[in-house]
Amino acid sequence: MSLTKQLWLAIGLVMALAFGGSMLVSVLSARHYLQQQLQVKNIDNATSLALALSQLDKDPVTVELQVAAQFDAGHYRFIRIVSPTGQTLVERSFSGSLQGAPGWFARLIPMNAEPGRAQIQDGWKQYGTLTLASHDQYAYQSLWTGTLELLAWFVLGSVVAGGVGTLAVKRITKPLRDVVAQAEAIADRRFIKIAEPRTPELRSVARGMNDMITRLRSMFGEEAARLDGLRKKVNRDAVTGLSSRDYFLSHLQEALEGEQFLSAGSLVILRLTDLEGLNTQLGHQKADALLKHLGTVLYKSGEGKPGQRAGRLKGGEFGVLCPSTPSPQEAAQDIFASLSAQWLPHWSALVPDLFHIGAVGYRRQEPLGELFSRADEALARAASLGPNSMYVDEGAHSADARPAEQWRTLLTEAVSGGRLQLAFYPVVDGSGDGAIHQEGVIRLVADASGALLSAGDFMPMAAHLNLTAPIDLRVVRLAIEHLRSSAGDIAVNLSAETIADFRFRNELTQLLHTYPDMCARLLFEVPEYGVFRAFDAFKELAHTLQQLGCRVGIEYFGQRFTEGNKLADLGLDYIKVHPSYVRGIGDNLGNQEFLRGLCNIAHAIGIQVIALGVESRDDLPLLASLGFDGATGPGIR
Repeated sequence: MSLTKQLWLAIGLVMALAFGGSMLVSVLSARHYLQQQLQVKNIDNATSLALALSQLDKDPVTVELQVAAQFDAGHYRFIRIVSPTGQTLVERSFSGSLQGAPGWFARLIPMNAEPGRAQIQDGWKQYGTLTLASHDQYAYQSLWTGTLELLAWFVLGSVVAGGVGTLAVKRITKPLRDVVAQAEAIADRRFIKIAEPRTPELRSVARGMNDMITRLRSMFGEEAARLDGLRKKVNRDAVTGLSSRDYFLSHLQEALEGEQFLSAGSLVILRLTDLEGLNTQLGHQKADALLKHLGTVLYKSGEGKPGQRAGRLKGGEFGVLCPSTPSPQEAAQDIFASLSAQWLPHWSALVPDLFHIGAVGYRRQEPLGELFSRADEALARAASLGPNSMYVDEGAHSADARPAEQWRTLLTEAVSGGRLQLAFYPVVDGSGDGAIHQEGVIRLVADASGALLSAGDFMPMAAHLNLTAPIDLRVVRLAIEHLRSSAGDIAVNLSAETIADFRFRNELTQLLHTYPDMCARLLFEVPEYGVFRAFDAFKELAHTLQQLGCRVGIEYFGQRFTEGNKLADLGLDYIKVHPSYVRGIGDNLGNQEFLRGLCNIAHAIGIQVIALGVESRDDLPLLASLGFDGATGPGIR
């Protein structure tokens, strides 16, 4: 039973006891008063009638007529005259039924007024004894009426008290409800604070819970900052601040093997003409300043371009991965323009021949070695063109250039027809034997031949055409259809553009309300960059989905780890760690320490951790020892 119901039960019991006691006292007091009045009336009437009869002739007819007149004029139960010898001389009594009050009420509360007695004289002799008792129906009627009025006032008082009590209970229990909501939020892995209530007892509870949440957030923030520092130390170049060679190659491998971005992208390689000569000519300190400045320009060139990443490959060689720019000409030109405007003017006077740029396009599944071979060839051609030159190899790696209207037709048909499909990949537990869930990955049938496009190939255009919301809804429907005919759980992806769409969130909620039995088997995940791009919208969506029974997670987690403290407000069920931290984990002790700390933090707030991009089942024991709860990737499939 809820506390509110208990309070109302207590209030009702107290009011009932108060009314019952008050009514009992009132009724008994009224009965005592009326009983005394009847007794006094009996005595007065008996004395008056006896006096009148004493003055009359004692003719039996006369006496009987006088008694009859008195009886008929008043309200009596009986009038009786008894001779000194015990003989009843005259008697009149009431033979009707009680009026004015229910019989049960009279039996429950009896009135026992003593009859009035007086002596009738006949000269100096005693004629007889007069005994009379007034009828008590009017007394019962008065008592019954008073009881009804008291009951009516009680009912009215109860209604008023109920209204006032309802407001009072709501006001009193609101702080308690806030505390309960806070406790429920903590149970759902959402660490929120509440205003401290005025009630001293509840204030201490709320203060204690707020202090606990503050300490948890502080501990989480401190540990996150430590791990982020470790992440940067392990995965960033100390001089330029760009990605280290291994970290950059891991991202490049993900672009070639994964489905997060377009199937076609660009790789730009920049090589300083003579790094040793720069150190000799400028000195190590100034040469490092040149490298740091170069790193800053390359890093900023990727702002607003999803997935673009710059890294230092070795010495004076740098790479820029442009997975969202399929044209290497466009990618190279953009980087060259940034260097020419922000970097070259500061250093060309000191070093006229600074760098060369080679750019190549790539397509998914291209071997890494072949890609770098083509990039080296493009660099060699750039060097032959003179100082600070650029060469672009378009080759056969340009992107599929469908017109926008053709894309619109294709994607519209995909939503309304049967062009969208789901491909399923397992997510296994730490042992590799049990399945946690399946990933439902979207595929688009591109033409009559049955050629399939992955999400990275068509979702950027869908976003451009504002079609991500209907596509995501179609994916959810496909997942539900699959669940109705198969066992297990399915995780589906929501686009970064979609979660900020209020109409989509409303339609998704309505759809899930239609299939309440499927919600517990549905998992929704959003890429990390999409979560922090529309954090408030994602927070609202996550809370709504969890209320429906669904689970919510973040995929490709770890690139924006400095903002990870916000996760405490989301109540996430799981995170999927970016493949760049997982690939080659056996040889990277720094990433092992980072991932162990990440798992510890996540587990502390009840979040499951899953590894993405696992290349071999041989990595599973190590990942499990680091704290991972599950894994997926090419080595699992």
